[in-house]
Amino acid sequence: MTNLQNLAKGIIKENPVFVLLLGMCPTLGVTTSAINGMGMGLATLFVLALSNVVISLIKNLIPDKVRIPCFIVVIASFVTIVDLSMNAYLQALHAQLGLFIPLIVVNCIILGRAEAFASKSGVFSSLLDGIGMGIGFTVALVILGGVREILGSGSFFGIKPAFMENADTLLLFVMPPGAFLVLGYLVGLVNKLKKA
Repeated sequence: MTNLQNLAKGIIKENPVFVLLLGMCPTLGVTTSAINGMGMGLATLFVLALSNVVISLIKNLIPDKVRIPCFIVVIASFVTIVDLSMNAYLQALHAQLGLFIPLIVVNCIILGRAEAFASKSGVFSSLLDGIGMGIGFTVALVILGGVREILGSGSFFGIKPAFMENADTLLLFVMPPGAFLVLGYLVGLVNKLKKA
């Protein structure tokens, strides 16, 4: 597999949200707006890329019996960096994402990539895999959050265009059931496009 294929697989072919259906807790929980989706996606991308690199570097030093706990410690270190940085510099977004930032530690996308890819591959390949999966996750969250924001509040990234001022919106789409509905339709659309 070439480097470009390794990077692109997480964005399209193995998209964590639309294809593999991983990371559903933050996907459904924070995507009430496009900006929340982007914030969570970029935080996850940072943790995924750097934890993949570190795990790839230390994979031969870790005994098999403590492999998963070691992976969690590495991931938790990067999540702590993200959490404290967002709290210091992006307080409004940090307040919106709340508990979902610390929960990145146990996100199955990150643990899955650490176990399935980073622990068996080289550093550069692991970095590309982390970036690709992170970009795919971010794109999925922004699309899901954007659709929910447009249908639920008539805005996109918090901006309400003039033609949407008097538009009817459905509060349902910014509530939890709206997340399930929009995700279901988007997964169906992706499956339809894959078969075409």
